[in-house]
Amino acid sequence: MTAPKNYITPEGHARLVAERRKLWNEERPEVVRVVEWAAGNGDRSENGDYIYGKRRLREIDKRLRFLDKRLEAAEVVDPSRPGSRQRVYFGATVRWVREDDREVEATIVGIDETEFGPQRISWISPMAKALLGKAVGDTAVVRTPNGEETVEIVAISYPARAVK
Repeated sequence: MTAPKNYITPEGHARLVAERRKLWNEERPEVVRVVEWAAGNGDRSENGDYIYGKRRLREIDKRLRFLDKRLEAAEVVDPSRPGSRQRVYFGATVRWVREDDREVEATIVGIDETEFGPQRISWISPMAKALLGKAVGDTAVVRTPNGEETVEIVAISYPARAVK
């Protein structure tokens, strides 16, 4: 069974690759050195460096496995690519007005990118699903814990195309 697609921006992909590289090339070797040193000190049952080091090594290995799976399933989608900028697609920054007249702005990104900054929503979130495919002036109905809410899209923007 293949993993579901993991849509991600080029920036998000680069961050995951950098995190994996740092864990594998810097953090893991350092923890391994500490564990080896601590193991050489004798009794491991009360050796804090050994116990903590082994725990940290398990955490690093678990994160590496997670990153490997996410990167393997990654499908990089460049929101600066030429195409329609009149509708909401993956990578768009969208501003909308809620029923209480508050304006909200967020960028639609991959699942693994929401933690990289504020105002980022996953493309699989109810809000993003309601916004996708819409244009400025359109309304979208979003299911919230408090019931349905209608929002109006007031602006759509995409990142500038990188000059190479």
